[in-house]
Amino acid sequence: MQDVFLKIWNRIDNYDPAKGRLFTWMLNLAKNQAIDKTRSKEISRENKTGGIENYVSDVKTGEFAEQQVDSIGLKEVLTSLPEDQRFVVDHLYLRGYTQAELADEFNIPLGTVKTRLRIAMKQLRLILKT
Repeated sequence: MQDVFLKIWNRIDNYDPAKGRLFTWMLNLAKNQAIDKTRSKEISRENKTGGIENYVSDVKTGEFAEQQVDSIGLKEVLTSLPEDQRFVVDHLYLRGYTQAELADEFNIPLGTVKTRLRIAMKQLRLILKT
């Protein structure tokens, strides 16, 4: 809200009464600011990595989820993968990224993300079969 008020204050010279009412001009500035903030990488990253305590009242739930991952031995299996493949699997399956988001945020070509994931899945199938 403060950002919107500052934007109105700084851009009041741009307001043209011939084009519309002051209220409409301010409303459009606020709407555009809200859209920009919602689409920002900051909000996107916060939604992906935010703690579960914001959504669930039981504080111990986060610890329980971590215990489940450890109890099935997933971390040990992932350590057998090369670092680049482990990074892709970790972010896609454990942190909730999509392939496109991972590629954009970490400047990895989308084809490379897909290839690393495919190779990692093949290796994990071989490891888990034995």
